[in-house]
Amino acid sequence: MTPHPRERLREDAEARGQAALEQALTLAFWDALERGPLPPMAALEAAARTVGTLYRQIASLHGPAPRCGCGWIPEPDEDLIRLEAMLAASLIERPRPSLADLPVQGRA
Repeated sequence: MTPHPRERLREDAEARGQAALEQALTLAFWDALERGPLPPMAALEAAARTVGTLYRQIASLHGPAPRCGCGWIPEPDEDLIRLEAMLAASLIERPRPSLADLPVQGRA
């Protein structure tokens, strides 16, 4: 079933927002490693702590007296399972090639 056009626009905007956030986090991560000395696992631990802190902060805005009108209701146990699943999936997921990885095929 095809989503309603308004729902499709929302999904597209969410996907663009996620991609922008992923790019910003990736750039910040690599920048931190390049400034070193910071072992990769220490950087990953810092990233995980930051995600946990962000979750706690945003969940506090959506608790019993929500200060946001988006309708999200934090479910810490379920949300942790979802976040763990995303981490596990990204560990086993084969990376998708980017344009930078593709061989040059001519001139533009």
